[in-house]
Amino acid sequence: MAIKKSSSSDITKPGRRNFLTKASLLVAGAQASLVLPLTSRAGYPEASTPAYSGTRAGPEAIVETTSGKVRGMTVDGIATFLGIPYAGDTSGRNRFMPPSKPASWGGVRDAFTYGPRCAQRDTTSDTAAEVTDWYNQPGREGEDCLVLNVWTPGIKDGRKRPVMFWLHGGGFHQGSAAQTYYDGKALCHRGDVVVVTSNHRLASLGYLYLAELGGSDYAQSSNVGMLDIVTALEWVRDNIENFGGDPGNVMIFGVSGGGSKVSNLHAMPAAKGLFHRAVIESGPGLRSLSRDQASASAEKLLAALGIDKTHIDDLHKVPIARLLDAQTAAESQSSPAVFSPVVDGTTLPRNPFDPDAPEISADVPLIIGTNKTEATYFIINELDAVYSLDEGGLETRLRPAMKDSTADVLSAYRRLYPKASPTDLLIQITTDRGMWINSITLAERKAALRRGPVYMYMWAWHTPVMGGRLRSPHGGEMPFVFDTTDVAYPGTGGGPEARALAAKMSSAWIAFARSGNPSVKELPHWEAYTADNRATMIFNNASQVVNDPEGGARSFWQQQMKT
Repeated sequence: MAIKKSSSSDITKPGRRNFLTKASLLVAGAQASLVLPLTSRAGYPEASTPAYSGTRAGPEAIVETTSGKVRGMTVDGIATFLGIPYAGDTSGRNRFMPPSKPASWGGVRDAFTYGPRCAQRDTTSDTAAEVTDWYNQPGREGEDCLVLNVWTPGIKDGRKRPVMFWLHGGGFHQGSAAQTYYDGKALCHRGDVVVVTSNHRLASLGYLYLAELGGSDYAQSSNVGMLDIVTALEWVRDNIENFGGDPGNVMIFGVSGGGSKVSNLHAMPAAKGLFHRAVIESGPGLRSLSRDQASASAEKLLAALGIDKTHIDDLHKVPIARLLDAQTAAESQSSPAVFSPVVDGTTLPRNPFDPDAPEISADVPLIIGTNKTEATYFIINELDAVYSLDEGGLETRLRPAMKDSTADVLSAYRRLYPKASPTDLLIQITTDRGMWINSITLAERKAALRRGPVYMYMWAWHTPVMGGRLRSPHGGEMPFVFDTTDVAYPGTGGGPEARALAAKMSSAWIAFARSGNPSVKELPHWEAYTADNRATMIFNNASQVVNDPEGGARSFWQQQMKT
C-alpha cells in the first residue's frame, strides 16, 4: 500500500511544537532564553542583551555602508559588527509589507551588541532547552528586527574573501541570529572568510497571505519573511566588499527551517544572482504552501482576532502580544504549521523543488544532507519511554501516521534491519520517512539538471550527552560546521574528539564556499552526487564516502511515493 509523505512528529508526538511545511520539510528548532523576561513598551517579552563573548582587544573598526558608518569591535582578532540594520522598521503601517531600505544615520553607529530578535512565540520543551540549548537566542525582541551581524578577518585590505551567509533554524516560527553557536569568529580564523548572520520576520508577521483578502496593498504579504532575506543579501551585495568580502562569491547555508529558507531562495526570482553556493542542512523544502491553504490560515487568524475581512487594515493596530496569541490559536486548528512561504505566483512563482528543481538556480552548487537519527531530538522528552519500547508499543506509535500501511513498513524494516530493536526501528523509520528521503529527492532533482553539482552527506557522529541516547540528532552538526563545539558542550560534550571532527567539517564548508567543491585533504575525496553513484559523505570520527548508504530503505520509500 502506498504511504503518503508526512512529518515524523506524527509518529513520535514530540514534547515541543514541530514545524512542517506539508510533507516535504521537517523543520524544527528548540530555543531557550537564558535571561529573565522584561516588560517592553510594545507589550511582548523582551530580554536584556548579555555581553558578547570573546576577548575584546585592538583598534575599533569603522566601515562605510550605504546607510552610514558603523563601528565594530575587534574580538579574538576578528573585526565584529553586531546589529547592523539592513532594512527599515517593520512595525505599525509597515507590518506585513515588503522590507524598505534602512534610514541613513549621521556620524558613526556603534555595532557592539546584537539587535532584537524578531517577535515570536517560544515553544521549546524544557528538556530540549536544558540539554541541547541549540537555539539559545539572547537579546531583545520586537518587530523592528531586521538586522545582521558580520565577522571578518580584515577590512580595507584589498582582499575579496568568500562570504558565508547563515540562515538560522527554528522553522519559520522561531530563532534568531544571536545564537552563541552561530558566532563567526572560528570560521574566520580557520578559513579567511567573512561570516554574516541575519534576523528576518517569522510566522504570521512574515507569511500572512492577504493578497486575496486585502487586495493589491497586500500583494506581497505572503512572503515578506523571505523578502527580508533577499534584502539582507542585497545589503551584502552592496556593502560586503568594504568588510573584506566578495559580493560575487556568497554561500547561503542554514539548518532545519534555515535549510528550507535556502530551498525557497532557489526558486525566488528576486534572489537570482545574490548567492553562488548553497547548503541545506536537515531542511529539504520541496513544496511550500498553496494560496488556498495560506488564505484559509489568514482567515483563521482574522477570526481569532475578531477582525472582519472588510477591515484588514485593523491588523496594523493589533498589539503584538495579541497577534501572537491569535497566531497560536489559528495554528492549533491546523496541521502542519500554517504560516510559512506561499507559492503566491509572484515572489515565489513555483514550489522550490517540486515537481523538479528550479531552472533559475540550476548553476548553483549545492550541499544537502541529514543526520542519521534526526528523530531523537523530537522525542527528547520521551527518551525513557522510547528506550523501553516493545513490539506492541512500536506498532502503536507508528499506526496514527502509517494507518493501514503500518504492517508493510514494519515488515520492510525488519527485513532490512533484522537485528534492530523496536527503539532502533522507531527512530530510523521516523527519521527516514520525512527528512532523509525528502533530502534524497531534492538532491536527485537538482542533479537531474546536470548543471551545478550536488554533494550529499549524512551526519552519523553520536553525541555523548544524555548517556549517548540522542545518537545523531537533528541540529547536532551545527556546532561542527561553525567550529564551536566547546561553546556547544551541552549538546556536543566538548573535548578533543568533537574538536577534531569540527575542524574537518568546517573546513569542508569553507572549501565549498570558496570554490563550490567541498573536498579537503582532511577528508576522503567527496564526489558529486548523481542518481547513478549516490555518493554520500558519512561524517564521523572516521569519515568515509559511501555510495547509496541505506539503499534498501531508500528504494522502499521511493517505491511507496510512486504508488
